[in-house]
Amino acid sequence: PPPAAGAKVAWEDLPAAVRLAVEDACGAAVVRAQGQPGGFSPGVAARLRCADGSRAFVKAVSELANPDTPRMHRQEAGVLAALDPLIASGAVPAPRLRGRVDLGGWTVLVLDDIEGVHPRLPWRPDELDRLLGALDRLAEVDLQGVVGGHRGGQLPTAAESLAAAFDGWRTLAGSGGSGPDGGPPADLDAWSVRNLDRLAELEDGWADHVAGDALLHSDVRGDNVLLTAERVVLVDWPAACVGDPFVDPVLLAPSVAMQGGPAPGELLARSRSGRGADRDAVRAVVCAFAGYLTERALRPSPPGLPTLRAFQAAQGAVARAWLADLL
Repeated sequence: PPPAAGAKVAWEDLPAAVRLAVEDACGAAVVRAQGQPGGFSPGVAARLRCADGSRAFVKAVSELANPDTPRMHRQEAGVLAALDPLIASGAVPAPRLRGRVDLGGWTVLVLDDIEGVHPRLPWRPDELDRLLGALDRLAEVDLQGVVGGHRGGQLPTAAESLAAAFDGWRTLAGSGGSGPDGGPPADLDAWSVRNLDRLAELEDGWADHVAGDALLHSDVRGDNVLLTAERVVLVDWPAACVGDPFVDPVLLAPSVAMQGGPAPGELLARSRSGRGADRDAVRAVVCAFAGYLTERALRPSPPGLPTLRAFQAAQGAVARAWLADLL
């Protein structure tokens, strides 16, 4: 049977054929599996220890739990394969992909296990500065050969990658809404209702401001960060793209503020990429991100992801306050 909505699945509960395929990818039998909490995706997230002493991290999802998450796992596999030489050299702070399994409706990624911990919440200034420094260094990585199709993979531009998400205000302003007479939803906050046409107009031009040649993770938040003694490692890379380096700290800022860190404007000032960003560009991207969070938070929860909308709503409140200041 499929896992319950939003539930983590134990390694032992994976179908036997899937576990055997993972062991083939690891090169040895699994003798211990330690489940890992956190994140939003249903399915397996576990650290594995193998009979030969090696370790691996595995994440697996069934198409029955959420039909979209397997696609994201496969997309992440393509990103990590394309970036593998840069990951192996240490230039890109990500775990290496060791194997992928698609079997019986399950999609599984087998990755290097990173001996790190998530940042402590509320955010500590030193750990936040380590993360912002890692993002600044990521912006300096030479992607020649990767963007153009290394190993058959290709990273999209930020404009291409975010286009399907960054239309929230225009969606809310358009016809066919759930509110009276097909207008905005009745539970849309009053500030958004008053400014909706203006926000939709500003959002319409966000893509003009994100062009660049920097590698972007574009989904950086505390649960996608591991801190080791020596470095900062980013995990969960399906949304990777190429664009202006200020985009990553802008997309990070609302989640940091809602989890006890500095206000978004202060966070941006602590980032080299953020300090150098054009004010109009920041305003347009914050507008688009706030629209995405606001509109998505009003939708029903996706299958298997019961906590996602509340997280988006909390970030959306921070992003709208930031946007009001910028306007």
